[in-house]
Amino acid sequence: MPEPARPRRRLRRRILLAFTGFTVLLALAFGFFAAVLVYAVEDAMLAGLIEDEARWLQAEHARRGAWPAPRVPFIARHDDPSGFPADLAGAWQAEPWRTEFRGGEGRHYHLMALQADGRPAGWLVAEVSGQLAVRPMRGKLLRLLGGVGGSAVVLALALGWLLARRTSAPLVRLADQVAALSPDALPERLGGHWPDDEVGVLARGLDGLLGRLQRFVERERAFTRDASHELRTPLAVIRSAAERLSAQPGLDDAARRRLDDLRRSAAQLEGTVASLLALARELPVDPAPAAPVALLPMLERAVVDQAPLAGERPVTVRIEVGADARARLPGDVLAILLGNLVGNALAHTPAGEVRIDLDDGHLRIDNPGWPLDEAVGAPGQAGVRRPGSPGQGFGLAIVARLCRRHGIGLAIETLESGVVRTRLALAPAVTVAGSPGRDPAA
Repeated sequence: MPEPARPRRRLRRRILLAFTGFTVLLALAFGFFAAVLVYAVEDAMLAGLIEDEARWLQAEHARRGAWPAPRVPFIARHDDPSGFPADLAGAWQAEPWRTEFRGGEGRHYHLMALQADGRPAGWLVAEVSGQLAVRPMRGKLLRLLGGVGGSAVVLALALGWLLARRTSAPLVRLADQVAALSPDALPERLGGHWPDDEVGVLARGLDGLLGRLQRFVERERAFTRDASHELRTPLAVIRSAAERLSAQPGLDDAARRRLDDLRRSAAQLEGTVASLLALARELPVDPAPAAPVALLPMLERAVVDQAPLAGERPVTVRIEVGADARARLPGDVLAILLGNLVGNALAHTPAGEVRIDLDDGHLRIDNPGWPLDEAVGAPGQAGVRRPGSPGQGFGLAIVARLCRRHGIGLAIETLESGVVRTRLALAPAVTVAGSPGRDPAA
């Protein structure tokens, strides 16, 4: 059995990536909101200090009738914007709706409009660069947030790995057991203890399926094997009796035609039974190259055996295969393939010549038969009866299964001239590592 391909997207890795990705996003969001929070708290404290000073100044102005000097050293009052510091005046002119400005040489300004008796009465300008607590320690703050976030990510990696391993371990073990199953020796149950979760439910379901599948395969193999053996003897008796009766003198033409039909049908059934028996023998496919087999004698034997399928139709067979032609295929398999392919060509040719020759390592069989159509589909589509055909299409189905099982190239096509061409490789195209009872076509 070939080694099963490892999955490209492993569940454990996906759990780990999802867990880590969520932690990274959470750490980034936490860092962002932490930075916003500290800046907002600082701005709120400064704004509260300036508002408190503005209320005191307005109260003193109402009591004295004049503006006193601000109590806070870094706050100054200006009657109009013309008295603003130069680095503040330009910025305020560009954006007069703002209340916070960045000045030159590290200065930072907060503005507040004053009112007296409900009318504008100047401005308070607070240069707060010396009172800023967050900005001077911004580097430390970022490093702290980065360290906390990095530690959280590392912790998430460790926890995610443990969680992914613990979560996916039973599923991985179950997948390995299923991948190692052989169609030739299916167990009744999957070994091991499974947890009482979704993996356990899946394992128990697979146990039930394996049991039913094993019983079904055993019944099918036994039926095919027994039916093939039981049918061979009566078919041989029917064919022999038909041959003896046809040799009796005094038979009219109608009786002889019926006997010929009976003999042809028996011969076709014998070939079908032999093919089915070959598929049901449960023998291993030998990966070693087969010894060369002389092709011409086997072709001649197949034509002689399948000639009754042509009946009274004017069909001739032309073989252009040299006596030195060899095929590197198992002899018994080659005999079944040639018997079915030649018989199919003779059965489906209403009149004309069936030509058999070699072409680039392939045996080529051309017959002016009925063209392939969608109803027939792939080579060997069973259950489709062509006009005038004595069979039901099972011969090509058996040929296709044998070719797939032994890695033999097979192609059937209809040419523009209406000729149906069959190409059979005379050596396996692929190496099939077989085991008893293994059938890739199944």
